Amino acid sequence: MNKKKLKILVSLFALNSITLYLYFSSHPDHFRHKSRQNHFSLSENRHHNFHSSITSQYSKPWPILPSYLPWSQNPNVVWRSCEGYFGNGFTLKVDLLKTSPEFHRKFGENTVSGDGGWFRCFFSETLQSSICEGGAIRMNPDEILMSRGGEKLESVIGRSEDDELPVFKNGAFQIKVTDKLKIGKKLVDEKFLNKYLPEGAISRHTMRELIDSIQLVGADDFHCSEWIEEPSLLITRFEYANLFHTVTDWYSAYVASRVTGLPSRPHLVFVDGHCETQLEETWKALFSSLTYAKNFSGPVCFRHAALSPLGYETALFKGLSETIDCNGASAHDLWQNPDDKKTARLSEFGEMIRAAFGFPVDRQNIPRTVTGPNVLFVRREDYLAHPRHGGKVQSRLSNEEQVFDSIKSWALNHSECKLNVINGLFAHMSMKEQVRAIQDASVIVGAHGAGLTHIVSAAPKAVILEIISSEYRRPHFALIAQWKGLEYHPIYLEGSYADPPVVIDKLSSILRSLGC
Repeated sequence: MNKKKLKILVSLFALNSITLYLYFSSHPDHFRHKSRQNHFSLSENRHHNFHSSITSQYSKPWPILPSYLPWSQNPNVVWRSCEGYFGNGFTLKVDLLKTSPEFHRKFGENTVSGDGGWFRCFFSETLQSSICEGGAIRMNPDEILMSRGGEKLESVIGRSEDDELPVFKNGAFQIKVTDKLKIGKKLVDEKFLNKYLPEGAISRHTMRELIDSIQLVGADDFHCSEWIEEPSLLITRFEYANLFHTVTDWYSAYVASRVTGLPSRPHLVFVDGHCETQLEETWKALFSSLTYAKNFSGPVCFRHAALSPLGYETALFKGLSETIDCNGASAHDLWQNPDDKKTARLSEFGEMIRAAFGFPVDRQNIPRTVTGPNVLFVRREDYLAHPRHGGKVQSRLSNEEQVFDSIKSWALNHSECKLNVINGLFAHMSMKEQVRAIQDASVIVGAHGAGLTHIVSAAPKAVILEIISSEYRRPHFALIAQWKGLEYHPIYLEGSYADPPVVIDKLSSILRSLGC
């Protein structure tokens, strides 16, 4: 072996070693034993019987994701860059109460008995949004006006949305302080809220209202029926039964967890009164546990709590009204050649969803069955979505059944290769089954509808064919495909009727490009 080749091999080895070090140093939980329990300090109120689901759960480790890039605090993230929109653009740190989560993790329960809490926010100039976190935070569910939440849908038919959204009394949340001059005061004033938690176009900014309710109290008034030791994520939701809006909430929760550097997947607390939906299956898979604020029997204290921004403040939602000039790229390419106009964050997030359900994420090509590629047709079905829903979905493709049957008949006679046409009846499939169908699809076909949001979990070389009626020409799924780097094809209709031969001709062309 000549010296030149040896130098190249040594350089490649060094680069690979540095990459692995940076990756695993940002995934510290991979070096921890998986059986690490969600321990609880019962130094106070040891005699209480706890009923929240958090107390009996472990914290799940972060999975290894091929598209992962470190979420380090980089003050040089360019405004309105792809990382600013989709990654860690939360570069402005504002300390409201000093110390840090690292300090509290190091000294554990001793920090609570003698010291005050802490609170800080990370502001994104690009998204005009903040991710906040703090310690020694007390939540009193009795001071939050809302329905209980988590009920079976059938038991709350007709309940109003106002009953489900939280109204925070002053002091619904409290932080313990030792400075006597601060006791009795609010954590923030309106000037802070307007600067770091602006309402924007959101009619009710529940995270802003939550933080506005936080009062500072002394040790004598800081009583807890329960201490939660492991990191917890507090979330308020609006359109919780719609997949698109729930994906924005999932993404916001994921970003909040990464930006705050949580060593493992947090436990979730829904600070809202919405009833149970099918989508909770994914919430539970993504994070360590899930409970509703009203499930706690008394005031609960968090050693470390983070506040997830509203889904409306993510790039996924903002892209519907402003231009986000980003294209999907592989993490490997971006690691070697950083580009402010490219991102791998949505691919990383899609891998997170797949890994949460136990599916492999290290495949770079479209999986094929023994017989041939899968063509998934995402269907729109009638189903009862929430207490104010009539059970009927609005048709976006008036002859959907005819189009599906035509594709299925055509596929049976396809001579070039065997096709598997999958009937994507998502309303009657578990979330895990839906994600499996998406990740195994070579081509994903469907009329414009929330079910297509699942393409965030599609394989890297999947092709999207969206059928768009004249009434619903919205960019949701074209944008997700662009930001993930997926090939995308629209079929625009004059009304809501699609000519089956036109759809089949387009599908045939796509399959030929895939070698079929």
